[in-house]
Amino acid sequence: MKKKLNIYEAKTHFSDIVRQVCETGEAYTVCKNNKPVVDIVVHKEEVKKSLPDPLPEYNGKGGYLCDPLESTEDLWPEEFR
Repeated sequence: MKKKLNIYEAKTHFSDIVRQVCETGEAYTVCKNNKPVVDIVVHKEEVKKSLPDPLPEYNGKGGYLCDPLESTEDLWPEEFR
């Protein structure tokens, strides 16, 4: 459960709050007039999925390893179709 504190407490103890959030992973909710305004949470890096190369492979000798006019749909993962 998120811990609640008012803006003055958050401002006064910001460094300690950030340290606690980083160490424990427990979030804080900052309130103004007893209404939630913002949450202080641990930042999580986004993992970006890379798209596969939709072009057929070129063998370097003037030819392709597959027919470039054929559908390459089956080369794409299901989630990107």
